[in-house]
Amino acid sequence: MTALHYTQTVVVLRAPYVVDRYGNETSERDWTRATRTTVRRVSVQPDVSTEATGDRPMVVTGWRLVTRRGVDIDLQPGDRVTALGRLLDVDGDTARWTVAGRHHHTEARLKEVTG
Repeated sequence: MTALHYTQTVVVLRAPYVVDRYGNETSERDWTRATRTTVRRVSVQPDVSTEATGDRPMVVTGWRLVTRRGVDIDLQPGDRVTALGRLLDVDGDTARWTVAGRHHHTEARLKEVTG
């Protein structure tokens, strides 16, 4: 890909875990207290999408975020990304590609669930 493809800006949202009344950290996130980190010059492209019918029709739309050569971003499972006017969830681990022992670029799968 050429530099012309890396023209998008995204915002990474990372929310702390909710603490219950006994002081224990839960698996639920508090999105009202999320930190926001702007990341510029990335590419967000369509990826695999699926549809399900039945009691609850649903569409899972996949997206792929790719950084420029040599650029890494702090993105973890459980984070969310706003891109292209959509709120997307990070789907799995972020892939950090290496070439000749050096970081080449970073890729992350994102998903949007509707329905």
